Amino acid sequence: MDGMTAAAPLPAAPLPNAPLPNAGPRPRRSGWIPWVFVGGMALVIAVNGVLIWAALSSFTGVTVGRAYDRGLAYNDVLAESARQRALGWRATLRLEEGVLALSAEDAEGRPLPGGVQGVLMRPLTGETVALRFVATAPGRFIAEANPPHPGQWEARLVLTGPGGRALDIRQRLVAGGSAR
Repeated sequence: MDGMTAAAPLPAAPLPNAPLPNAGPRPRRSGWIPWVFVGGMALVIAVNGVLIWAALSSFTGVTVGRAYDRGLAYNDVLAESARQRALGWRATLRLEEGVLALSAEDAEGRPLPGGVQGVLMRPLTGETVALRFVATAPGRFIAEANPPHPGQWEARLVLTGPGGRALDIRQRLVAGGSAR
């Protein structure tokens, strides 16, 4: 060494996150993080459980009995609809002050003689009210209709005209109030 003296090594500076000597183990401050994930998953499972319970207890999922069989017979429904359109008959329904009035015309606009049978059905509950129609003039019929509850009702009628041909009439009506 040519006249230089070797410098004594400097003591190493402590690392910023190094524990202090004799301070004991450092407390762990991130121990709650895994519990956040556990709590989040528990919350998701609880909410899903409530939604599953609500879905299973409130709606059967079936809107039409024997839906598969009815789906297979849908071509029959289309054929009946085409048959009724080919008749060209028109029917108009009015529900006013407890009286259901029906006027029916053939394809040429002449009144349709015949008979009418049917019911008022509440779509929400399936409750029915039988109707007894009386002819007041050719093509004009009335029936007393006092549904027990206000709201929407569906008139399900069959008009049997000349030659035994039938027209299926279905129309929504509002009883005891105005449509919204």
